[in-house]
Amino acid sequence: MKVIMTTKIDRASMNIMEKLIENFGFNETDMVFDDNPVYRNGETLILTTNDEMIYYDNLDKAIERQLGFRPEIIAFASRHSSKQKLPALTTHVTGNWGKAMYGGKDESLAIALPSAMKLALLKMNELNDLGWTVCYEATHHGPSELEVPSFFIEIGSSEEEWANDRAGEIIAETIVYVLENYEKAKFKVALGIGGGHYAPKQTKRALETDIAFGHIAPKYAHPLSREMFLKAIERTAEKVEAIYVDWKGSKGETRQLARSLAEELGLEFIRD
Repeated sequence: MKVIMTTKIDRASMNIMEKLIENFGFNETDMVFDDNPVYRNGETLILTTNDEMIYYDNLDKAIERQLGFRPEIIAFASRHSSKQKLPALTTHVTGNWGKAMYGGKDESLAIALPSAMKLALLKMNELNDLGWTVCYEATHHGPSELEVPSFFIEIGSSEEEWANDRAGEIIAETIVYVLENYEKAKFKVALGIGGGHYAPKQTKRALETDIAFGHIAPKYAHPLSREMFLKAIERTAEKVEAIYVDWKGSKGETRQLARSLAEELGLEFIRD
């Protein structure tokens, strides 16, 4: 079973959920999760909780405990907030390169599924008739304690965008597309190093080439330890074939470590 996770306290999340139910054949079941009705279409369930999803560590275990199954994948339908209030459609995996400021644990990473996020990026870009930014975000916030692959897909970045019907439709259609296609997708998987939070160079590469990114460690998270490099590779559900470095957008010791680790592990080294 595949899970789309939503929360009642997030306007964008509820917007996306409404569009999934209206447009994609999800029907209410007699199941309940966190005291909220569960909706189903085939092998995909929409679950709803009552609090911020970024703090929901061990969600996979809660699903197993309440509903009796371990999900194959969790797609978190969420809002994105930024001070710049940039209208955006974004996707990313969760985790913390250092201190956990917003959910999850310190130096802990959720399991990335690069193919799912690349498909999300491509589909959002295709459907984007709003003129908004479409991009990856770097790995950040919780939950980090999940033992099944997951990704966030978000509407940003203010109340106006969160309630936008068309944005809700785009994200709903994208989620359905991703969950139907990620298992048969084949891309070159890379760990992304460097750049800003919105990963412009990684986004461009993913939209224009066959590369799919898992975890992305932005410059503000550098210097990155060898342990965190290895953890990011290990916490990727698909085989990592390359380490990609935004060279100018990385600190010296981190980019040199990336180069030496790629050589040591027999991975392609891509410098941009």
